[in-house]
Amino acid sequence: MKKWIVFIATIVSLCSNVARANDLEDAIDAHYKGNHAKALELLPPIAEEGNVIAQGLLGRMYLRGEGVNQDYQQAVKWFLLAAEQGDAYSQGKLGGMYDGGLGVVQDNKEAVKWLQLAAEQGEVLAQTALGMSYHYGDGVTQDYQKAAKWLQLAAEQGGVIAQNTLGFSYFHGMGVTQDYQEAAKWYRLAAEQGNSYAQYNLGFSYFHGMGVTQDYQEAAKWYRLAAK
Repeated sequence: MKKWIVFIATIVSLCSNVARANDLEDAIDAHYKGNHAKALELLPPIAEEGNVIAQGLLGRMYLRGEGVNQDYQQAVKWFLLAAEQGDAYSQGKLGGMYDGGLGVVQDNKEAVKWLQLAAEQGEVLAQTALGMSYHYGDGVTQDYQKAAKWLQLAAEQGGVIAQNTLGFSYFHGMGVTQDYQEAAKWYRLAAEQGNSYAQYNLGFSYFHGMGVTQDYQEAAKWYRLAAK
C-alpha cells in the first residue's frame, strides 16, 4: 500500500512539473508576443515556487512597466530572488538598480557586488558597468587596469559603450599601454554600431592622424555622423 501511495505521489509530482514547464513556456511566448496580461497571469505562481526564469522575467516586467504599472520595488524583489540563485541577468539588473537607487537606497558598493557576480558569468552589460565603476571609482577604488580588463571582456562581446571607453583608455594610456591604433580599432567598432561618442572620437583620430592615416574627408564623415 505504501509503495502504491509513493508511486501515485511521484506521478502527481511529475504531472505538476510538466504543467509548470508548459505554463512557463506559454508565459515566455506570450511576453515576447506582447501579450503581457497573459504572461503576468501565468508567471507569479511559477516564480513563487522558486523558478529563476520566471522571477527574472517578472523583475523585467516590473522594471519596464510591461503589462503592469512600473514598480521598481517589485522589480527589486523578483530580481533579488533570482540573483540569490545565481541568475546572471538578474544579478546585473539588481546591480544597476542599486547603482541608480531604483526601488532601493542608492548604494555603489552593493551595486558593484552584484555587478561583479554577473560579470564573472559573462553578462556583457554587467561587465561594462563594472568596468565603468572601476574607471570612475564608483563603489570601488579607482583602478584603470581593472577597468580595462572588464571593458575588454565586454567589448569583445560587442558591448558598444565598452568598445568606446576601451578605445578612450588606449588613446590616453589609462590602465593599458597607450596605443593609438588600438584606440582607433575600438572606436571604429563602436562607431559602426552608431555610438555618437565613438564617431566623434574616430573623426578626431582621422583629423589628427592618430592611429590611422590622416584623412580629413574620413574625419568629416565621422564628425557628420556624430553631429546628426
